Amino acid sequence: MTATSTTATAGSGGPAPAGIAADPMQRRTLVVLVVAQILGTIGLGVAPSIGILLAGEVTDSEAWAGLARTSSTLGAAVLGVPLGSLAARRGRRIALTTGWWTAAAGAGLLVAAAQWQLVGPLFLGLLMTGAGTAAALQARFTATDLATPGTRARSLSLVVWMGAIGNVLGPNLGVPGEALGTVTGLSTYAAAFLIAAVGSAFAGTVILVLLRPDPLHVLARRQADVLPSEDSAPADGPALASAVGAALPATPRPGAVVRLRRVAGALQGNRRARTALIALLTSQVVMVSLMTMTPVHLEHQGDSLTIIGLTISLHVAGMYGLSPVVGYLVDRLGPRAVVGLGIVLFAMSLGLAIGASGSTVGIVASLILLGLGWSFMNVAGAAMFSTVVEDRSRASAQGGADALSNLFGASAAFVAGPLMAVTSFAALGVAAAVVMIPVVLLVLRPGAWSAPPLVLEPADVREGAGRS
Repeated sequence: MTATSTTATAGSGGPAPAGIAADPMQRRTLVVLVVAQILGTIGLGVAPSIGILLAGEVTDSEAWAGLARTSSTLGAAVLGVPLGSLAARRGRRIALTTGWWTAAAGAGLLVAAAQWQLVGPLFLGLLMTGAGTAAALQARFTATDLATPGTRARSLSLVVWMGAIGNVLGPNLGVPGEALGTVTGLSTYAAAFLIAAVGSAFAGTVILVLLRPDPLHVLARRQADVLPSEDSAPADGPALASAVGAALPATPRPGAVVRLRRVAGALQGNRRARTALIALLTSQVVMVSLMTMTPVHLEHQGDSLTIIGLTISLHVAGMYGLSPVVGYLVDRLGPRAVVGLGIVLFAMSLGLAIGASGSTVGIVASLILLGLGWSFMNVAGAAMFSTVVEDRSRASAQGGADALSNLFGASAAFVAGPLMAVTSFAALGVAAAVVMIPVVLLVLRPGAWSAPPLVLEPADVREGAGRS
């Protein structure tokens, strides 16, 4: 099978394997990732609700609070690239463990920030918890390392879906935080972040102990084993380039800047990769801009911490609750159709945000639809990106895509605060609608979704060999 036909299978409506993980190694990988996602995302879920409110309480300034609110997303952007590079160099196990343990240390700093109203630990702690977001994002790509072409989207979405358990619980840690605070003497916010720190630490430990063998290393060995002879299948495409790279003599591995330049070059020459990345960036900007300011908007309307936590939990449930269904749709209908459905859901959400911003019920409904729209567009974009970049350097490419996504999200969160301060929550909805225009135009152009897959240059192949 040529690289082109293999790539097309992932998004086609053709027959798929009966199960997501017929391969025992893939089954084990998915189980470990799911357990770690549940534990780790409990900590991640605190940031969109309690973390946002803590920023306002500690800084006592809307401007500084807005900057603090972007720290977690900015941390995910800044740490996404080195974690991707670490995965390329040492494997997924070390990279994911590092991400979760860094997030645990950040949550520990937030315990101190909440307990003693410390600005420095607040900013640094939120920045470090972004490593957990970067790890959770990389975990979804890890799920595709050993997946068959026809089950990549479903494998990816399974990990995203199970992470919903922690993400839904996280925004509501204020309630157990009160109980733990009574026992420990910590404030409610400090106790909530203590729970988050423990969850992230356990997630890293699960990955370190149980993610063996490393799926990225297994993939490299398998690709080397199937290196074809001269008279076999055509020598083109990312899968073959990966196998060839594994068999070539090792060469010095280029630095992160060089690898990122090559990723940028690959995007410039590959329409499908650009399209997938635009879908990822759009979903993140639209979602983050509204979600970040929702707790502040609800608090200004007089809603309680319980209502705020419930709203964010329902939003997160929308983000992750239907992930397996979305993954199935991507495998059956293709990413273009699923991104189109995401646009429709986003439009419904923004309509409510603009027209019913003064209603708590309207905001809750808007946030649920916002989460669903993000799920459809993000899962489709991530699955498509993973399919296009299938060479041995794809860990770095995925890390770069996640870093860009989080950087755009951090920028959206930073701009959203001042914009809402001078306008309104409804104005945020209008701004988010404008952001969606490019991806809407792409959905209307079939050619943007059907360009040939990435073919590596010799330098990229040698890069892959240096990590085998």
